[in-house]
Amino acid sequence: MASSPPNNKLKITSAHGAGGKYSHDLIKRVFLKHFDNPPLRELLDSAILPEIRGRLVFTTDSHVVQPLFFPGGDIGKLAVSGTVNDLAVCGARPLWLSCGMIIEEGFEIETLEKIVISMQKTAQSAGVQIVTGDTKVVGHGEADGLFINTAGIGYLPENRNIAKSLITPGDKIILNGFIGDHAAAIIKARHQFQIDLDIISDCAPLNNLTEVLYENITGIRIMRDPTRGGLATTLNEFLDGNRFGMRISEEFVPIRNVVQGLCEPLGFDPFYLANEGKVVVVVAEKSADKALQTMRSHPLGQNAAIIGEVITKPAGHVLLKTRIGPERVLDMLTGEMLPRIC
Repeated sequence: MASSPPNNKLKITSAHGAGGKYSHDLIKRVFLKHFDNPPLRELLDSAILPEIRGRLVFTTDSHVVQPLFFPGGDIGKLAVSGTVNDLAVCGARPLWLSCGMIIEEGFEIETLEKIVISMQKTAQSAGVQIVTGDTKVVGHGEADGLFINTAGIGYLPENRNIAKSLITPGDKIILNGFIGDHAAAIIKARHQFQIDLDIISDCAPLNNLTEVLYENITGIRIMRDPTRGGLATTLNEFLDGNRFGMRISEEFVPIRNVVQGLCEPLGFDPFYLANEGKVVVVVAEKSADKALQTMRSHPLGQNAAIIGEVITKPAGHVLLKTRIGPERVLDMLTGEMLPRIC
């Protein structure tokens, strides 16, 4: 019997995380090669950044998705998009990111480089730079391949304010497109179920879309990207104690047939499925139609819809008007429906 050919691809060793020659070679051959920009090129312990005007906005996020590559994206695209989006929905213009990687010993350098290239392409599309980072190597079997932490800095333009305290009964709730695509793509990639899904993740940076909204729409109260916990959890996060409630209509929430068809046999609720390219916007009633049309004119908002409104009573609850008529309460997600999705 013929033996399998040896795997001669270069792999990460403990020496790549030791801070010596192997570490420096990895930085130059992979990270600096693709992330190259003036602050990073100095290879200092920190990035020295240009002075900017405005309030700074800062965020950080860690990414442990499994598998690392999935239809429509990978952990690198996910990391950049997630951090850019966290800045953008707070009203900020994202500028700079950091990248910290925990890499498992034995991880193929070629695969690592593919992820780094994906990160750079995503950063470029979002108009941000990856200006600093760190690499640690752990033993085989201790990190499931690769974990990534990204932090981001942006600035908040003058007179741009969003807050839960601004939400007012009568405000409209707008969603930029189909929910549940990312979670469905992860399920497809894991091959856990004998289900053939024609679906890709919605993973994408949203800052170009949010910036168009901020620049053209008055009366934006708050935005958020409904990632882990899905749309239902995000709407519950908007609730400011018992000051108001929210009601959405199932018939107006965009859900693909393939996602709905996946949820029914598996017992999933699409309102709790994760998304990585969606934004929920609460906007004054008088601005809602213009905001909707503005969204629909953008590639990432072509399927946008007004899905509901802010109500006075019952306060402190999110209600879903079902297709068949009765209402049900959408609570915040408890437990974990689908682990390791981002």
